Amino acid sequence: MISDVRITRRATFAAGHILCRDDWTDEKNREVFGACSTDHGHNYVIEVTVGGTVDPGTGMVVNLKHVDTVLRREFVDAVDHHHLNRDVDFMQGVIPTAENVALAAFRRLEPHLKPARLLKVRVVETENNAAEVNAD
Repeated sequence: MISDVRITRRATFAAGHILCRDDWTDEKNREVFGACSTDHGHNYVIEVTVGGTVDPGTGMVVNLKHVDTVLRREFVDAVDHHHLNRDVDFMQGVIPTAENVALAAFRRLEPHLKPARLLKVRVVETENNAAEVNAD
């Protein structure tokens, strides 16, 4: 018998960032991060997958309106059309790679999606580049 169902909600946001370490020289940053070591931006896609038992009364694991509200309130509104290095409190002191953006999103969203369980956050930075965080 199937007892666990997963659903995924997708959203988009645009944000700027720089991949660099302040304690490295410009040359070292260019060597490690390439063209991303200067100001640039992306049109990101974020996918949030939650899971749980289907409620027989609603036919849903969790109402997707709730997932969307949490996703926008806790993450998208904070990053959309902002500079991740300079404008986003929860990204301060973190190199805003796709991996770290996905980790930050997971940490911000996870406490707010009950009764469902946050299972995965996937952040697509470019058509060739994505990062994924899965629950333990």
